[in-house]
Amino acid sequence: MKKLSESEIKEKLQEINGWEYNENAIHTTFEFIDFKDAFSVMTRIAFEAEAQQHHPDWSNVYNKLYISLSTHDAGGVTENDFALAKSIESIIQGE
Repeated sequence: MKKLSESEIKEKLQEINGWEYNENAIHTTFEFIDFKDAFSVMTRIAFEAEAQQHHPDWSNVYNKLYISLSTHDAGGVTENDFALAKSIESIIQGE
């Protein structure tokens, strides 16, 4: 998988709301009603990430979920990261 240029990344970010690029990854934060809702969404994202064989760097504090995506093998952001980001957005919107 080819690492995307910064201009390619910025162009693709226009397709997904709430994500930003910095520190060689794309990032977002989601806030839920409580921990149970956050964890439930994390579980659904985990199954999708496994299906795509592409796993996020993430953390959760109570009702907040912080996600960073980059492709370590490519040394930066690739199409795989945007595919997973779009899947995550679909999961969130299905809430």
